[in-house]
Amino acid sequence: MKLFIRDAFQIRYFCEKERKGGILKVLVCPLDWGIGHATRCVPVIREFLESGDEVVIAADGRPYEFLKKEFPECRMIRFKGAHISYSKGKGFLIKIIGLSPFLLRSYFREQKKIQELIRIENPSVIVSDNRYGLWKHDRFSILITHQLRIILPAPVRFLTGFINRMIHRQAEKFRECWVPDFELHNGLAGQLSHPPELSKNMHYIGTLSRFSMPPGQRDVPVPCDFDIMVALSGPEPQRTLFEEIVFKQLQNTGLSGIIVRGLTETNEEWNLTDKIKVFSHLETGKMKEYILRSHIVICRSGYSSLMDLVTLGKNAILVPTPGQTEQEYLARYLMEKKIYFSMQQDHFELLYAIEMTRNFPGLVMQNDYKILKERIREIRKGLGISH
Repeated sequence: MKLFIRDAFQIRYFCEKERKGGILKVLVCPLDWGIGHATRCVPVIREFLESGDEVVIAADGRPYEFLKKEFPECRMIRFKGAHISYSKGKGFLIKIIGLSPFLLRSYFREQKKIQELIRIENPSVIVSDNRYGLWKHDRFSILITHQLRIILPAPVRFLTGFINRMIHRQAEKFRECWVPDFELHNGLAGQLSHPPELSKNMHYIGTLSRFSMPPGQRDVPVPCDFDIMVALSGPEPQRTLFEEIVFKQLQNTGLSGIIVRGLTETNEEWNLTDKIKVFSHLETGKMKEYILRSHIVICRSGYSSLMDLVTLGKNAILVPTPGQTEQEYLARYLMEKKIYFSMQQDHFELLYAIEMTRNFPGLVMQNDYKILKERIREIRKGLGISH
């Protein structure tokens, strides 16, 4: 989408200091519902840093702790989001709709907060992962989202058209919208990221994963010496509920493996059995190593987890968060395509699921980040910055 002349002038004015030094100041703000939105920001942050730019990260909760460990060279700012808890039942999305006034207030708080951050930090570029209130006309604002279409449960499905129109309206307020998927063949996210029509500011940039590997490295075989690798994630209380199910079912199986609890705020490790080790959290390199060394990964069907799986080409058992219609759709979509086997949390049977994975080979989707690099080059060029 072309900049309005007035807006282009304002952005060039505000980045005058950075342009003289040949750098941009980039503010990156991921949503803080779980760490998935933070993990997929990792390759974006890397690309800006490799371009010589300054990156400031504004986050909260587990995303804050995760990105602080991943990028100790970047300055961190606490930026609280709308904290929504998952219920123990299956009505999460209906609950979200019921909390619409609260979310609307959160949107305006984000608008107020971004004005404050602009006043203090003076960034030229704002990168928001699924935080729709973080845009300003006088800054190059970028939205990262794969949710161009929302899947609603049956009781409120009549609202689908209205909500999807609202999402597009908000996405169009950003200078660019980056869709972390491939455009052809419905990509990895299916209809979620492939609406009937795309706005002019939308760009498919390929899957984003913190586990991205250099071309050719995927062909190097890694010996699998663990039966399973369990990656727990997501908001409470569902993360803990699934953890309890997994711990109980693993006790007397004789399986070997690794469990990562997804608790970035702690640094604990202990043995569940003599063959299964439990970690509260693992840094990216160690996490990748254990995934590659495991025959099967057990994880949520959150989109960031799926991007990690296809990047590493690992087989998996998907267990969607109860009531999370996006995860339920993705698990069903990929199971129908005979890519990954999935089971509902309430009916999870570990040994049966492992046996069923024989019929689901997984998938490899490589991304060389050429499009992402090109978008960053175009932004720098448009703002009058070049190496």
